This record gives sequence, structure tokens and C-alpha cells, in this order.
Amino acid sequence: MTSIRSPIVSVLGHVDHGKSSLLDAIRDTNILSTEAGAITQAIGASIVPVEVIRKKCGNLLEQLKLQLTIPGLLFIDTPGHAAFSSLRKRGGSLADIAIVVIDINEGFKPQTIEAIEILRASKTPFIIAANKIDNLASFRLEGMSGQSGSKSILGLLQDQEARTIQDFETKLYNVVGKLHENFNLVSERFDRVQDFTKEVAIIPITALKRKGLAEILMVLSALAQKFLENNLHFSVDGPAKATILEVKEEQGLGKTMDVILYNGTLRVNDPIVIGGLDKPIVTRVRALFEPAPLSEMRDKKSQYTSVKQAVAATGVKISCPDLDKVLSGMPILSFVKGEEEAAKEHVQATIEEANVQTEKEGIVIKADNIGSLEALSVLLREQNIPIRKASVGPISKKDVADAESGYGQEPLHSVILGFNIKQEPSSKKVKIITSGIIYDLIDQYDAWKKEEEQKLIAEKLQGLTKPAKMEILQNCIFRQSNPCVAGVEILQGTLTTNTSLIKASGDKASYVKEIQLNKKNVTTIDKGEQVAISIPNITGGRQVHEGDILYTDISPIEYREFKKYSNLLSPEEKELLKEIAEIKRKQDPIWGK
Repeated sequence: MTSIRSPIVSVLGHVDHGKSSLLDAIRDTNILSTEAGAITQAIGASIVPVEVIRKKCGNLLEQLKLQLTIPGLLFIDTPGHAAFSSLRKRGGSLADIAIVVIDINEGFKPQTIEAIEILRASKTPFIIAANKIDNLASFRLEGMSGQSGSKSILGLLQDQEARTIQDFETKLYNVVGKLHENFNLVSERFDRVQDFTKEVAIIPITALKRKGLAEILMVLSALAQKFLENNLHFSVDGPAKATILEVKEEQGLGKTMDVILYNGTLRVNDPIVIGGLDKPIVTRVRALFEPAPLSEMRDKKSQYTSVKQAVAATGVKISCPDLDKVLSGMPILSFVKGEEEAAKEHVQATIEEANVQTEKEGIVIKADNIGSLEALSVLLREQNIPIRKASVGPISKKDVADAESGYGQEPLHSVILGFNIKQEPSSKKVKIITSGIIYDLIDQYDAWKKEEEQKLIAEKLQGLTKPAKMEILQNCIFRQSNPCVAGVEILQGTLTTNTSLIKASGDKASYVKEIQLNKKNVTTIDKGEQVAISIPNITGGRQVHEGDILYTDISPIEYREFKKYSNLLSPEEKELLKEIAEIKRKQDPIWGK
């Protein structure tokens, strides 16, 4: 028998922009009601039945002439990128649709961008909840009329002072602009959207004041029903398919799994296959548990009720033997006698489908689950960071050995990035960076890489003549000879003492014996500074003149070394070396080749 399940909704966004507040607001919409259709708790999720949606949306549905056929909405109750990316099923993300929460007053932040990049990579449709409109200039919760009542969010916004409306419109279109600028996405306020398949809907809300929730529920329901209904059909009697949200130790039960069931029916004593690190794990459902009514699932003291079965889409706690090697994000599939091997192959194929592209050279990445590994790889590719090896689980000695093997050829690839895992092994040649936030992981890697590049530049280029270009300033030949002392400005590069000089013609111009900055002797001076230099064995006004351009004299061997390590040079240094080479080749066409 086939049926339509509730769409699974995930909530993402930057820290403190209101993800948890929105979920709390949705949960509290009707949580205390004892009437039929009240919102119920499931492990890792909140189930909003269609009766609650109809009641909450009221005449909004009538205006759209929308007849709801979905049974409700299932909100994943663990907001955050790690939770979202761990929720995978065969062929993509477990979430059917997502909400990206943005503080309309703060706009886009690093995790906002990261969230949208992950959603786009997993091809998950999403809407924007523009939260905290109650913090707009002179915003009144009761409006100018003094009566908020059951007023819609648009009605409430229209009933504000002109400057509040202007403030809202400005900040709304800042969000619209950023979506286009960063992702080439077209977006608009939900009531102005012409085509929901081509535009991202933005819904103004205040989660804290519980305004805009009806519009959120309405848009999610309408989008899911119109564009996702084909994905929501499932076989009630078919094999149970689920994804592990969390594995944890429960007093009296041992290790248990909190899972999101998205297909079929799971029963006590059902045999199941779980994706494992090394190979699929075959076990049997010992017990199923649901939270007690009105309990807070995140509270460790929550009480649970034993149930005989669970039907998609829902969240449920499973007690099973042999869970020692089970990780969050792994797939679960029930099977009947004679189908064990087929079930194991299906689960293994799901794991191997993780979209992680690797190359011959690159860094090593690790994550706590498949989805996180996939999300990390996507964002690294966006930054053009190559990946040589990617796997799930703790960092092992073999991972360190793999990362270390390329040290001689490319030290900057001798790195392991670990997402949501502990750092245990250590190595003098391998940099191990771990974090529970992807953008923080990438930022740490970028900072380390820049620091290491500077060290490598110093090591590889130490002893080579630094390229520099300078101009003899007007009226600044202070002594003509024995030695010639002239004021110069460093136009490009870095000048050091005891460096030979050439003119733009290629002729020799002696060498720099001393450099004086503010009447103090220095050995090195950088671009932009004006200094006095002493040049022995040359006469100012004869061999060199005011306005002359001088260059450091690079040997052909040094030039070839610079070319060998050109990836460690700045664009300006490369351009300056090219200019010096052109000057030298006027006298020797094969110089430096």
C-alpha cells in the first residue's frame, strides 16, 4: 500500500540568527493543545499535522484556494549544518526542503553562505526566513493602529511607520542583492514571487514574537505539495529506510540510535542492515522508543515510551545489539528473510555514492559521517583546495602516513582537515586541523597555509638576490662620487645591501654599499620607502642621473631558481623579474633560458 508522507524540513543558518527560536516557535504553535491534531514530538523531529497547518494558516489557504493533501510537515529538530549534512539518503539529502534563517538586520554571515552552498550542492530547495523584523527601526508589534490581533505578517508590516517600512524594504533587498551576488539566485518577498521554481521566497518573521509562522507553514506546505509530491510517495508495508541522526549511550539500554525514518514501517524484531566503517552491520531491532508527550527531547532526563512500530516519516529511538562501530549519518535498511545480501549491497552503495571527488595530489579530509564529508569536500572545491583522500571516522595513523607521504613534493598538501572529530595522532610533518564548523576549518587551513608559504619562500629563496626597482629622485644626488650618495624611491620589490645594480639599458651601475633610512643604516628596504643609498665606483651626473630607473642585477642562475619556485612569488615579483629578464636579453637573447 502506498501513501504520502510528511515532507522533511531542515532549518539552517548562522549562529544566533534564530534557528532554534524558529523551531521553538513552530513547536509551541499548538504544543499544549490536547485536541486531536496537536503537534507531537518524535526523536530528533517535530511533527506538525495538516490539521494544525490548516488551523494556523486559516484564510491564507482560502485566499490561495489551496487544498492540502500532505499529512503534515516533519521539522528536523537539530538545527545546524552538521546535522543537515549528516542526513543523507540514496541519491541526496534526506531533507525535502529547507529554511535558511537570516537575521534581517545583520544580513549574510559566513555560516549563512556556507548553509546555502551546502543546500545547493545537495540540490535541496529552500526558502529564506528573514527573522527579527521586531528589531527594525521603531517597529511596533501592535502596529500603528494599536491592534495586532490575527493580522498577517504583511498586514503588520504595512501598519508600521513609513521609516520602519523603508528600513524593512532596504534590508530585504540587501538580502535579495546578496543572493544574486553570491549565488546568482533570483529571490523576492514571498507574496511577490512570480515563479517558485525560479525564485527563492523570502518570508519576514519574528520567531521570538511568533509572527510570520502561518506564512512559513503555508509556503512550505504549498511548495512541497506542488513541486515535491512525487518524492513523498512511499510504501507503508515496504522496507524501512532511515538515516542515523545520533548514536548515544542510554542508561539501562546501552548504545542506541536516534534515527529519521523516511520510508516504510519499522517494527520490533525486524532485521536491519546499518552502514559501517569497514562493512555493513547486520543486527535486529530490540526495542523502539518515542518521547513521552510534551517532553523536551534535548533534555537528558526525557522519558520515553516503548512502541511496537514506527511509520514514515518520523523520528524514533532504536535499541539494537552490535552498535559499537555505528556512526551518525549512516543509512539503515530493514529486510526480510532471503534479502540480506541485497540489503547489504544497497546500503554499501549508498555510502559509496558520497560525492567526494579526489585527485592524485591534495590534502586528506576526515569527518564524522558521510554527509559531513560530502559537505566539507564541496566547500573545499569551491576554494580550489584539492583533496587526495577522504574518509569517515577518527584520524588514524594510516591517515597521517598518507598525508606525510607527499611532504617532500608538496609540503602544503601535508595536511589533514577533520570535521567534527577529535585530534589524536600527531606528526612533525603533518598539520592536523579539527573543528566542528566547516568555515572555521577552512579559515584555519587558509591561515596556516599563508604562514607556511611565507616560511617556504624564506627557505627556498634565501640567498637569492631580491628583485627591486628604484628611481633616483630629483635634486637628490647628495654626493657625486667616492661613493655616490643618492636619494631613491623603491618602486617595486625589496632592496638589500651589497646588491649589484643595472640601468634600464642593461649597463652595470656598481652596487649598493649602504642604505640609510631616517639617518639610520638598514640592510633591507621595501616598496614605497624613500632612502639614501651609497654606490661606490660611480659618478652621479655621469653614469647615473636624477630620474634614472635602476634595477637589481639578477644572475641567470638566480632567475632560473625564481622561475622554479614561481608559485611562491607574488604577481608583482613575477612581473618585476620579467621586466629585468627583458632588459638582460637586450644584450644576451638567451639569458636565463
